Amino acid sequence: MSTARGRRRSTIHDVARHAGVSITTVSHSLNGKGVVAKATRQRVIEVAAELGYSADAIARGLRSNRLGLLGLVIRPLDTLGSYQPEGVDYFLRFAGAAAVEALDCGYGLVLMRDPTAGNAPGIALAADGFIISDPLAGDPVIDLLTRNAIPLVAVGRDVERPDFTAWLGGGTLHNVDSVIAHLSERGAERIALVTGTDPNSWNADSESSYRAWALENDQAPVVYNQDERLGEEGGREIAEKLLASDAPLPEAIYCLTGRHAAGIQIGLQAAGYRIPGDVMIVAGSDSEQTRNSAPPITSVDLAPEVTAKAAVSYLVALLEADEDDQPSPPEIEYEIRERASTRRG
Repeated sequence: MSTARGRRRSTIHDVARHAGVSITTVSHSLNGKGVVAKATRQRVIEVAAELGYSADAIARGLRSNRLGLLGLVIRPLDTLGSYQPEGVDYFLRFAGAAAVEALDCGYGLVLMRDPTAGNAPGIALAADGFIISDPLAGDPVIDLLTRNAIPLVAVGRDVERPDFTAWLGGGTLHNVDSVIAHLSERGAERIALVTGTDPNSWNADSESSYRAWALENDQAPVVYNQDERLGEEGGREIAEKLLASDAPLPEAIYCLTGRHAAGIQIGLQAAGYRIPGDVMIVAGSDSEQTRNSAPPITSVDLAPEVTAKAAVSYLVALLEADEDDQPSPPEIEYEIRERASTRRG
């Protein structure tokens, strides 16, 4: 008795042979295209069902038929090497809200790993449209979807595609200005920035905006770039570098990644520095670790649920809009959640 593991997946050749028709007739019958006799089409459909054949046909897209599925690719998790990074709840909240919003819009949502990777499943492109979270510079996923004429929207821009405009969540520059204003109001003059190393707009635009502020305020920029995969340990390494520097310790640190921010705080506290008395810390993304640190770390709330719902609604609007009546991307507002790490006095 064969097992599911041992069975070979049926192919279009198997369907053609069992139904006694050509491969072209199978394709037309399943796609609803071409001129095929009703009885022949029905026989092909029944044989395909008996053999369990459908995945290959779906993988080819069936673009003329609505599959009722949206795909979600979260690029930062692809590069992290883990889809469940400790202390990071943004992407879980984002994916959950996107799935529920998709259901409300009449679609299902499938979370997929990088479809350009060698281990991607054959059904990876079986969706009516895709949401790409935080695309990389010149992202190959966008290339792949564009080549296959699959609609997509991105959360965050592709920094190497100025002509790609179907993206939302462009509040990065505003976030930097808001955080610097928050810290300046509390007495900080020397402010450092810690970014990740993923080549995405979040890192690139934040550093660009910070450097512009430093130039305008005659401050030598203090910028550290740390691999996101290092988590809290990466933050502690940055704390060691800050303490080993000949320059005075910054009065405040804006750290884009919550896990890095928690590690920096731990490292500075271990060296005897008080948070926020000696150094204030702000994280660019709220997370379990920023909320549960001692003291809790002031963070930018990137509103994952709001952003996810807006991304799904925008993608569905693109899918259902007329070609000459394309919708504009929605605007998302982010807020600073003030906590003890910046409460002085």
